[in-house]
Amino acid sequence: MARITERSQRGGHSGVSIEDVAAAAGVSTATVSRAVRGLPRVSPATREKILEVAGALGYVASSSASGLATGRTKTIGVLAPFVSRWFFSKAIEGADRELHARQYNLSLFNLGGHGSNRERLFSKTMVYKQIDALLVLCMALTPDELDHLQKIDIPLIVVGGHVEECAYVGIDDYAASSVAVRHLIDLGHRDIALLHGDDETDLNFDVPRVRILAFTDVMAAEGLPMRPEWDEWGDFTVRSGQEAFRRLWASPAPKPTAIFCASDEMAMGVIFEAARAGVRVPEDLSVVGIDDHDFADAMGLTTVRQRPDEQAELATKMLLDELNGVAGAVRSAVAPHQLIVRRTTAPPPS
Repeated sequence: MARITERSQRGGHSGVSIEDVAAAAGVSTATVSRAVRGLPRVSPATREKILEVAGALGYVASSSASGLATGRTKTIGVLAPFVSRWFFSKAIEGADRELHARQYNLSLFNLGGHGSNRERLFSKTMVYKQIDALLVLCMALTPDELDHLQKIDIPLIVVGGHVEECAYVGIDDYAASSVAVRHLIDLGHRDIALLHGDDETDLNFDVPRVRILAFTDVMAAEGLPMRPEWDEWGDFTVRSGQEAFRRLWASPAPKPTAIFCASDEMAMGVIFEAARAGVRVPEDLSVVGIDDHDFADAMGLTTVRQRPDEQAELATKMLLDELNGVAGAVRSAVAPHQLIVRRTTAPPPS
């Protein structure tokens, strides 16, 4: 992957890079980046020296004329694997709410569900758009990508779950999944199917894996069987929930009395398809999800509530505080979750 650098606004004829300025000033590229963008943690003397060197070499950090005076663009980048799915749209809404209140702009980078354009985004777009900080939704970053972002010393946080080597804001997915599975067991269910998430992308995010682990651990701790024919997968969409239910009910194997779904959208798909098949929820089949989707209450869905808008709002506040000189503002934080019992779960049929 091409290394990210901040380039001068030069009309294509000057070859001055951030490395040239760093070498001439005798400092790191991260220090140059912070100095020319007006970020904190650079001494006045060092900033003055760097700006003098940059001016002499003809290097300008910002590609936006409005940001030339301070090096700030007043823009935060939001990197999302999808924008159409509930979690991501709610998170973007929360980030935008905080940015609007602080008079910042939002620049959305949408991967469209695939990583094919990640290299282009990280090597060019994020630099030329000159964002001040980056909010990443539900995906891990590669070592190369992290290295690039560290070189320009850009504040970064992930929303939606745990990511190695990054600050993150998200629920405890293991605990949230465990609560959902234990709810079914406490109702008396022993024959419980798993509908887990399994995005066929290179996003390398561990939330699907953690939710599977919680299910298997709780079932094992209770001495309950985990039938391989009841292990179904989906991609966190309603359609994949429908397809998973059809596969389960088309199988000649015995049927479960309950299904733990790793997202509300998949749970909704199960409920829709069960109704078509004449399977009553919850009399014949209990269904539980995770999220508390906007439609969950209307459908009577038992679920584990989380608030992606509040998670993204908090993460955005941390980024902006860091940009405003609050040292250590960007840090990991566990968001709350809560079991919401509605009418899609009940004791198993006798």
